[in-house]
Amino acid sequence: MPSSTTQTPTGTDDVSLSHGLKQRHLSMIALGGVIGAGLFVGSGAGIAAAGPSIVVAYALSGVLVMLVMRMLGEMSAAYPSSGSFSAHAERAIGPWAGFTAGWSFWVLLCTAVGLEGIGAAKIVSGWLPGTPEWAWVALFMVVFCGTNLAAVKNFGEFEFWFAALKVGAITLFLVLGVLAILGILPGTDSPGASHLTDFLPNGGEGLVIGLLASVFAYGGLETVTIAAAESENPVQGVASAVRTAMWRIALFYIGSMAVIVTLVPWDSKEVVEKGPYVAALDELGIPGAGQLMNVVVLVALLSAMNANIYGASRIAYSLVERGQGPKGLGRVSGGVPRIAVLASSVFGFLCVLLSYWRPDDVFAWLLNMIGAVILAVWIFIAVSQLRLRRRLERESPEKLAVRMWAFPWLTWVALAGMAAVFVLMAREPDTRVQLYSTGGMILVLAGVGYGWQRVRARRQG
Repeated sequence: MPSSTTQTPTGTDDVSLSHGLKQRHLSMIALGGVIGAGLFVGSGAGIAAAGPSIVVAYALSGVLVMLVMRMLGEMSAAYPSSGSFSAHAERAIGPWAGFTAGWSFWVLLCTAVGLEGIGAAKIVSGWLPGTPEWAWVALFMVVFCGTNLAAVKNFGEFEFWFAALKVGAITLFLVLGVLAILGILPGTDSPGASHLTDFLPNGGEGLVIGLLASVFAYGGLETVTIAAAESENPVQGVASAVRTAMWRIALFYIGSMAVIVTLVPWDSKEVVEKGPYVAALDELGIPGAGQLMNVVVLVALLSAMNANIYGASRIAYSLVERGQGPKGLGRVSGGVPRIAVLASSVFGFLCVLLSYWRPDDVFAWLLNMIGAVILAVWIFIAVSQLRLRRRLERESPEKLAVRMWAFPWLTWVALAGMAAVFVLMAREPDTRVQLYSTGGMILVLAGVGYGWQRVRARRQG
């Protein structure tokens, strides 16, 4: 194998970045990262398609996500890096793989910043009619760009309190829901299993749609492995976050889906129009449920904006540190890659402007292009873990603070699951376009990355 494909990423230790994140920040980022905007905003369409079987869909995709997080945790505990899976892919496969995984994820995060800003602005402009949505997006961008420019501990503090609010809200929802199901919540009658009789209302096709919706609702879990590199104890932080991922996914995602479909008829229009959580709270007769959940959704969206600006800037910084991007993005001041923060924020706001200027062509193309990026990243994670685990066992077994379960069999099971999701996406007209568009971007980035790798190998040779 050429030396260019086996060299160690130079930015792995992130010596220029500060280590301002405390363990409480990392713990809450890990906890709150599970409760993303996709859970509150996107789960209604999945319920409408899959009915009560949405619980099975979230369980299946949850198992896949847990396997991915375990693999990522193993590598991130051994090699803490703000580049996370991008640095691991370079170490395991070659520079072209790190380049492809890193820059495709950067585009995904920056576009997501814009989408989350638009969603948050719609909520606020609904409370304050007549105010322009773009102005609210701009305000949010300025606030979170400024937060990320100042110091990493500012990002950590914002995420700590955002996560605390999200965890508190969904825990209260689960408690109220379980009490209502048991028939011990005052003023409510238990629905029993009356809403669960038609478990597969739209057959296997509905379950497939629900499964695809659930897979992409889990986005955001990777942030904790990026943030760990700037924590006081990266190895301990990653290990703790990954080891508790199973119960968090089971409780927050699968648990809340089970509560919702038990309390509310799956075909209720309110599930899609108001959102499943609002529909469930309305079913319980809780006053002001709609506005309460709008506040929670707003917090989830703002939290995602903050986390994605942070994640995008660190991925860009790591890529530049490894010689895979414009050097200007790698400049660090006060322990923060401020040019990368600014560039990521500007790209996100550009996406917002495109949604107003060119919603039917350029913006739609951009959305399709990022549609399957997370799956491509997961494949890089799995392949990297397969290769790095053997190397770690041979060269540095003491670094295996977190170990993938039943290696290598469960890694291969995860890869088979990812391939199955790709096949399902190719079968559905709505997701087929996303699959092909993302595939095109990945191929272009891989080609550029491989060409750059060959050029660098010749220079070094």
